[in-house]
Amino acid sequence: MTRKVILDVDTGSDDAVAIMLAALHPEIDLVAVCTVKGNQPLANTTENTKRVLDLLKSDVPLYKGCDRPFVREVCPWRIAFEDRATIVDEEGKEHFIHEDFVMLPKSNRKEEEMPAPLFYVDYLSKAKEKVSVVMVGPLTNLAVALAINPDIINNIEELVIMGGADDEANATSSAEFNFFNDPESAQKVFQSGIKKITLCPLDVTHKTMVTKDDCRRFEEINTPAALFASKMCEKRIEVHTQRQPLTLPDSCALHDPLCIAYLIDPSVLTDVRYLHLDISLEGLTDGATIIDHRYFQDNRNVHIAYDGDRKKFVDIMCEAFKLNN
Repeated sequence: MTRKVILDVDTGSDDAVAIMLAALHPEIDLVAVCTVKGNQPLANTTENTKRVLDLLKSDVPLYKGCDRPFVREVCPWRIAFEDRATIVDEEGKEHFIHEDFVMLPKSNRKEEEMPAPLFYVDYLSKAKEKVSVVMVGPLTNLAVALAINPDIINNIEELVIMGGADDEANATSSAEFNFFNDPESAQKVFQSGIKKITLCPLDVTHKTMVTKDDCRRFEEINTPAALFASKMCEKRIEVHTQRQPLTLPDSCALHDPLCIAYLIDPSVLTDVRYLHLDISLEGLTDGATIIDHRYFQDNRNVHIAYDGDRKKFVDIMCEAFKLNN
């Protein structure tokens, strides 16, 4: 059954693959794409998203979102995070896991006039059927929308989020990047009362990695989307290999597309636990994911994935890339 989806991104290399998967797979009816500040400033994430949509020749509407966190930047005492996941090759050239701009031609596409938070309010207030929302960057756009009209949760069938971590971290010693960049928005979303929230944290994305062999599979498909995905993944593998080797050699975490793959086939997540989650808002644990594992606690608010089927994940992407021409 086709699912209507709004995709919220901070493009970004893995976001780019998520956009392609959502736009190409027949099980997904992509209603809109929204952008937010995250991996890059808003101008960059928006331009990068336009470039990917141009590659796909997609007419999906694009809504430009928030250019800063909800309140984080008004708190000067908070820990800063400037690390851009850089490596230096043998020739002294720097490589980033998220370049300023993706390796595609500059776009002439225009975004919609309505800002992304107002789009959420307008669309979800009027929707005749429920929609799934997938957020793979900071959660600012939806948090602002919820501040305007909390009743929009009634038309969200499921919220799927890439963010947070239990036994992992990447922004600080305790926090994942998306939640660290706007912890207040994350906390607001998790406390909003949305009927079903599914979280794909680093714990699962570091197990559903993409390898160099998978990149070769993409290349053999030989469509624009497949070739571009291969380039993105090869770059990520270079950075992961030097900075954060995973359990499989020559592999990378491809976080964001896993959320789309889950909507296409929920069995791609193999260990999902219904637990209570909060976000730390202070000190050395700012932005950290606080998960209550106690068996007897009765305030559960999120389904958290801890493991997944790596092969099935790659197969789903290959299916979609074959449909690009």
